Amino acid sequence: MKRITIQTLQAVTIAAAFFITGPAAAQETTPAMIAAAVKEGKVVWYSSVDVKVAEAVAQAFRAAYPEVKIEVERSGSERVFQRINQEYQSNIKNVDVVNSSDASHFIYWKQQKWLAAHTPPDVKRYPAQFKDPEGYYATWRATLSVMGYNTNLLAAKDAPTGYLDLLDPKWKGKLVKSHPSYSGTSLTGTYAIVKQLGWEYLEKLSKQGVQQLQSTTAPPKSIASGERVVMVDGNEYNMFIEINAKSPVKIIYPKEGTPFVTSPTAIFADAPHPNAARLLQNFLYTAKIQQLAVNEGGTRSLHPDVKDPPGRTPLTEIKLLPDDPVAMLPQVAEIKKRYTAIFGN
Repeated sequence: MKRITIQTLQAVTIAAAFFITGPAAAQETTPAMIAAAVKEGKVVWYSSVDVKVAEAVAQAFRAAYPEVKIEVERSGSERVFQRINQEYQSNIKNVDVVNSSDASHFIYWKQQKWLAAHTPPDVKRYPAQFKDPEGYYATWRATLSVMGYNTNLLAAKDAPTGYLDLLDPKWKGKLVKSHPSYSGTSLTGTYAIVKQLGWEYLEKLSKQGVQQLQSTTAPPKSIASGERVVMVDGNEYNMFIEINAKSPVKIIYPKEGTPFVTSPTAIFADAPHPNAARLLQNFLYTAKIQQLAVNEGGTRSLHPDVKDPPGRTPLTEIKLLPDDPVAMLPQVAEIKKRYTAIFGN
């Protein structure tokens, strides 16, 4: 991606002024958009992606657009959702671009008329099911909520192969799991598991002395350190990060099915830096950044030009439990309440 020169900035001053005062609705990254973003000075990105991935993306953005500062606010998806809702209720407009692993959030924000329609050029090539038909959001990354285990503490022949295996008494005190009240991936995964196995399964699982952590980024680290032996759920991409770091962990794709989690991004209609927001949104969906997230962060991309690294199990070979944010949205509060009643906070 080319950097804009000072001469180019001067040449597009008039066009930039149009962007600042107009609707800033352009889809393509143009010199006028870049100039307007430079004048705004920064962009604020709320994201639930792992810190390592977020910083890699932010570093790439700074290299491409050094005149535009990027501020990254990273937290779990449900915390991101709560923060934005609280800010908007207090008439605080701080966020420009948001990423969440709970796709139902975007349906809610769209219903509230908080989002701005914008389709990055690369998104036009995405499959229809992974983008909003009116252009308000699209899947920036995808991941799987996987099981896993520590290979130093457990032989492959003795490892569980699915969720129901975890009810065996031999796993008591050896399991770790994330919480849907904090993590969007965990919420989506919990919804999928409940659809597949029922709440009765989670009630039985809770008797196994499960270590309860917040984000799905945490269980992979727990088994990597040997604190726990088996992971009930965790981000596949964090497992790839651990594997690349030579940690003694291995992924399990449950035989009952593995929850597939889409993670969109969107621009807020009241974004304080609307042109910088569009600049970042376009940047996030480029093949270069999608490949960066796949290679460095282990995410899954829906960009047609992005390839999985060698050795990674193709999605076509994994039994997937697809997410359904439309059906999940009205059940979110009940899922969190019921889960907390079973496992605690």
